[in-house]
Amino acid sequence: MTYQSGLFAGRTVIVTGGTTGIGAATARRFAALGANVTVCGLNASEAPEGVSAVELNVLEPGALAQFLAGFETIDILVNSVGVSRDRDEWQKARFDEVMAINLTSVMDACRLARPKLGAGSSIVNIASMYATFGAADRPGYAASKGAIVQLTKSLAQEYAAAGIRVNAVAPGWIVTPLSRGLFADHAASDPIKARIPAGRWGEAEEVADAIVFLASDAARYVTGVSLPVDGGYLTA
Repeated sequence: MTYQSGLFAGRTVIVTGGTTGIGAATARRFAALGANVTVCGLNASEAPEGVSAVELNVLEPGALAQFLAGFETIDILVNSVGVSRDRDEWQKARFDEVMAINLTSVMDACRLARPKLGAGSSIVNIASMYATFGAADRPGYAASKGAIVQLTKSLAQEYAAAGIRVNAVAPGWIVTPLSRGLFADHAASDPIKARIPAGRWGEAEEVADAIVFLASDAARYVTGVSLPVDGGYLTA
């Protein structure tokens, strides 16, 4: 997707979980389009160049509140924080941890950012294809992403009167640091790839492009949606 380089010039963009993977790709894309981008998350020293980065653990009480208090206004909030613990999620402690990171922290960020968001601003959350069909080996992750879809719809309704749009993207099989191990296991990954109509794995930058679209004026009449970015996987 091609945009003018100054499309988001002067706009303040916050990306939680923006130090790696889809979040980092999103931060890079907004920065390239002229935005003032700040990311927060673990391993902030590994954040993309050209953005401000803050080390932050969303499980630490008060951490998000303190971080967001440092901004007078926010034009775009991207909630990219997320984690998967695979089969450990069947344990209560791990399930609760995944829900706290993937769902509760997103609601917290949206609630805390609300007073700083004005008419024309936008929130984009990260759902998943697992929001559609679940996952036997990661019940917490699937449940949290399904909840993100419904949270996005609820926030879209609540914030619409203030001119704030809230949408989500639902990535499919995207190459990220978390997924490289699976893709390297051809016995497990080849059948998955064969089902993707596009015939390949997705790139984090392609999800970032969808996020940029939803945050842009090109989507000014779009709110409450969860946009699949999956190469057609859900249609197959």
